[in-house]
Amino acid sequence: MNAPSHQTSRAGGFSLIELILVLFLMAILSVSLYSFGSGRRQLSKKTLCQDNLQKLYLALQIYAKDANGQLPAVTNATTAEVPLDLLVPRYSADTAIFICPGGRDAARPSGISLQQGKISYAYYMGRRLDDPAAAGWPLMSDRQVNPAAKAKGDPVFSPSGSAPGNNHHKFGGNFLMGDGAVLDSGPEAPVALPISPGVVLLNPKP
Repeated sequence: MNAPSHQTSRAGGFSLIELILVLFLMAILSVSLYSFGSGRRQLSKKTLCQDNLQKLYLALQIYAKDANGQLPAVTNATTAEVPLDLLVPRYSADTAIFICPGGRDAARPSGISLQQGKISYAYYMGRRLDDPAAAGWPLMSDRQVNPAAKAKGDPVFSPSGSAPGNNHHKFGGNFLMGDGAVLDSGPEAPVALPISPGVVLLNPKP
């Protein structure tokens, strides 16, 4: 005897419930791989962040050449936007490089004052490029958990993915060093990060 028609149809395809389940699982997999907090996404964004910091180093170099080795500094500045605004637009009209690709800060219009919004990077104000010791100390970094000096192993970026210090969720951040190199770091300080006299670490606006 021939099988009932509904059994023949079932053997040759998926039910609606099975298709919905497959789509649901694919959506979960996509979110886990490419959402803000995924390791794969942040690994890619960290590389783009390093490119930003190297472009910022070029702007800082040109500024320091014009200012006898001095880097941008503004008396009584409390956030990184204030001194770094001295780079715009003369030394960098591209304000997109002040925004970390791994975070959620909104892009700034080209050439517009940084103080009209917020950026993504912390800045060690008071350092000089003509100081021989500057090569071994950071000039900038991703947003840090606080503006204090850090011992090796102290939290420097968010360990949980929650603000502050979460430009790259819980996957650390980057440091722009005084020699132009970019150091990839986990959430804990890879080396001691003291703050020398006359230097202040400024986080961007919260």
